[in-house]
Amino acid sequence: MAQTLYKFSEVKYNGDITVAGGFPHPKQGVIMKKTIITIIVLAALVGVLALSLTACDPTEKVVVVGYTIYEPMNYFENNELVGFDTELAKAVFQELGYTVEFKEINWENKYIDLNSGNIDCIWNGFTSNGDDNGTPKSDLVDFSYKYMVNRQCVVVQSSNNATTFGELNNKAVTGVAENGSAGEDYIESNIADCTLKSATTQMTAINEVNAGTCTFAVVDFLLATSIIGQGNFANLKIINELNSEDEQYAIGFRKGDDLRNKVNEVLQKFLEDGTTRGIAEKYGLENAIITDYSVLG
Repeated sequence: MAQTLYKFSEVKYNGDITVAGGFPHPKQGVIMKKTIITIIVLAALVGVLALSLTACDPTEKVVVVGYTIYEPMNYFENNELVGFDTELAKAVFQELGYTVEFKEINWENKYIDLNSGNIDCIWNGFTSNGDDNGTPKSDLVDFSYKYMVNRQCVVVQSSNNATTFGELNNKAVTGVAENGSAGEDYIESNIADCTLKSATTQMTAINEVNAGTCTFAVVDFLLATSIIGQGNFANLKIINELNSEDEQYAIGFRKGDDLRNKVNEVLQKFLEDGTTRGIAEKYGLENAIITDYSVLG
């Protein structure tokens, strides 16, 4: 019986490589794999590009708010930044169509951060009265409407019986305040002969007194009344006889920035519709808000 021999030879068909009998040539599998891999890589690149374009949406408006930790204005609770200034800022910029980012700053460097574009405004219990190093603050920033009343106060340990500046005004007494703050100005104006120590934040200053490393601290009254005499600060008190005159909080913007005017429009709207009061009541500050912006400008 004659033996039939089968010879497999390469055959070209429509550009594909096959072998006689219709079986795929091994080279075709390699080409198909390379094609599939190329398609997958291209698809991945298209996806990454789409995400990048979404993340860099040129129509998105972002505003960066500079703050320091300062209860009840800006502080963390359950890992969330809260406080009167925090909530009011969120509400105002949402009304204006902005996405808000909060950036913690060193208060001493606030003007540098603002003018360099690191932040777009200073919204953190910013006292608008007075000057910084002899320059009126209103010459350094454009302030919004003044929206809240505050004052400076002197915090000491409960065992301290001082009631006058004179009792604190000597080198043997160490006073502390946040660097570049209204509290620091208050010490330099009224208790200049004490040993002055600078702190990075108002809370740091209070902790210095609590630890006994400083005799007194000068801080914002709104901060002090929210924590002094309770919890970890039960051993501290405010010397009410030494409180400063009233001062006003405002938001600081770069000189000439129209964002200030836009924010003022919303502040006026929120004052009239009760939004500002509602947030203030949440933090026990309803008696500190200014209810007529036309009075103080």
